[in-house]
Parts: sequence; C-alpha cells; structure tokens
Amino acid sequence: MGKGGRRARATILPYSLMDLETIADLPVVTVADDDAHLFLWSTRRGFREGWAAWVARAWGFEPIGEVIWGLRNPGFGTVLGNDHEPVLVGRRGDLPFTTGFRMAGVHFWRQTYDHGKVHSAKPEGFLDFVEQVSPGPYVELFSRRHRMGWDVWGSESANTAKLALCQT
Repeated sequence: MGKGGRRARATILPYSLMDLETIADLPVVTVADDDAHLFLWSTRRGFREGWAAWVARAWGFEPIGEVIWGLRNPGFGTVLGNDHEPVLVGRRGDLPFTTGFRMAGVHFWRQTYDHGKVHSAKPEGFLDFVEQVSPGPYVELFSRRHRMGWDVWGSESANTAKLALCQT
C-alpha cells in the first residue's frame, strides 16, 4: 500500500506499527455490534489514497462521512502544514446518530492540540464528541490508555475488549 512520507520515516514512534493488511484482517466483527458506528482515524495520505475506506469495508462498515479535526495551533507555519487530521465515519446496520447530529458529508470539529500529551492518543474531547453523537457501547482500538465506560484494545491498554490477532 505505501510506506508514508518523508516525515513519517523520520519520526521515531514509541510503539510498534502494523501494516495495513494486518490492520484490515483484525477481527473487528467480534467486538462490533451488528448496528454500529466507526470513527477511524487516518493519516492525511491514507485518507487521500483510500486506505481508510478500504480498512473500514474490510471490517464490515460502509463509509458515510468524515470528521475533520481542525487543529487550532498545528505548530507549522506552512500553507499546507499539518493543520488537520481526518477521521472516516462508517456505519454497519441501522444504528442512528443521536438527535441533533447529522452525518452528511464532512463534519468539522475543532479542539486545540495539546502538545506534550501521549503521542497518537485520541484526544479526550474527541471521545466526548463520539459519546455525544453515537449511543454506544464503545470500544477504542489501538488505545494508549483506559477510559471509563469504554472497552479498550491495544498494546498499552488494559485490553478489556477481546480481539484475537489473526495468525497467518
């Protein structure tokens, strides 16, 4: 699929990475309800190349929209700097979004980027947003910490969600 850009190769990450095929093969169907929403974070390149939609479909979700996290203080002074992060929204079954939220096209969400927080952890404000627009239950994959009321799965979390890695 791809290796990432110049900056991605130069960044030292505090965790190991999975290739896209391994991510797509995760048995998400074992933890997701038949009627469920998916909020799938992606790199900008992965979003442009269609990798996020490919993974969502492999997990049994149909892409229906996007949430764009507009960073108020991205830290780069360039015109096309890292001023946002895309989140693909998917659905399986007929689970409605909560009253007052319409997932039609792109939803813009703004929250200041907190420098110095846990690298690649989803912002607490975004998890609050998910709780406001989707009725749950909730599970966070690739979690970097536990959140009350959510099941979690990831190499650095309590792994309250049971998700067996596929052995190939």
